[in-house]
Amino acid sequence: MTPPARTESSRTDPAQTRTVLVSGEGPGVPEVAAATALHAAGRGRRTLLLAADDPHRQLDALLGVRLDERPVPVADGCWAVRLDEQQAFRRAFDGLGDKLRTGFDLLGVDPLDEDELTALPGARQLALLRALRRTPGEWDQVVAAGPPPAELTAALALPEQLDRYLARLLPEQRQAARALRPLLAAAVGVPIPADWLYRARAWTSAELAAARAVIESPATSVRLVADAGGCRPDGLRRARAGLALFGHRVDALVAHRALPAAALDSADPWLAGQAARERERLAALAPGLPLLIADQQAEDLPELARQLYGEGPGPEPAAEWPWTAENRLAEDGVLLWRLAVPGAERADLELVRRGDELVVGLGPYRRILPLPSALRRCTVAGAGLRDGELTVRFAPDPELWPRS
Repeated sequence: MTPPARTESSRTDPAQTRTVLVSGEGPGVPEVAAATALHAAGRGRRTLLLAADDPHRQLDALLGVRLDERPVPVADGCWAVRLDEQQAFRRAFDGLGDKLRTGFDLLGVDPLDEDELTALPGARQLALLRALRRTPGEWDQVVAAGPPPAELTAALALPEQLDRYLARLLPEQRQAARALRPLLAAAVGVPIPADWLYRARAWTSAELAAARAVIESPATSVRLVADAGGCRPDGLRRARAGLALFGHRVDALVAHRALPAAALDSADPWLAGQAARERERLAALAPGLPLLIADQQAEDLPELARQLYGEGPGPEPAAEWPWTAENRLAEDGVLLWRLAVPGAERADLELVRRGDELVVGLGPYRRILPLPSALRRCTVAGAGLRDGELTVRFAPDPELWPRS
């Protein structure tokens, strides 16, 4: 997925590649993503538009070109590409061929032919992660027309979750496995493939780390899109809370196809009232987020981009990290652990202390967070959720806390 005519000396620092993941429930996501990419290209940034979730090929119709896996120019400084989950799955399987061959031999089965390979559930999410991992350094900006928020959150959480499973199932300290290998081989009568298994683990860990580097970059953010006339506030609130739980920065809310601003001053009192109520409702959808409004008069992508971003660069991701620790031992005898989860409600909250980890659940979302070293020597003294911030109180455990 390499852009044309890009020399090694002109590559962008991967840490500086701006990545915008556009996500929403309505049909406006492809339009907003395309307008965002064209706006960035118009400001002189080499931009890639990624059709990551566009099953009905809306982007093809908007751009007037049939997209495939090869980047094609759609405007000055802007290229577009479509994710093919079937081809991405086959390439990933081919890349694992040597690593899987030993496993097939161990099981006594023949490897799968290429014609037998069909994308498994979750292949689209893995293809998105692979595309994001490969794009930094090649482009100044990447704009992805992504899946709905719940699916996007699950996809972005995959590297962290898989890395955790690998650490539990195949820890890097393999001395014990090496020592037991002769005993296991004698017991079951077949060689135990410890070496190739751990080599596969190292390769997988490197792939996951590369994906996490892009996802967790300060230059990566999610831009939510909602239909101005039919947005569901509860769904948007939960989506925002789920993204925040996993540390993803939401930079703005785009209200798509709103009533024109001129309707606010209409001589028709009914129309003016409808427009005023719509603006009030939109302003209350996502407190604290920049609100970008595109009205129904935006008939093409340049006009949509002008309404959303004007001449400016557009919203930037928040700089702060979503959790902090505060020492209040002198005042209250506790340590506070704060997690920003805007949009979360107490009824959706679940908290479980599990050893050195804290399990946080918000409705359908669930994340296991390792505690800082100081908090591991404490017991949970209580928790509260207020104004989009979860605060957990920790009291020092006398048996573990330094007595001095």
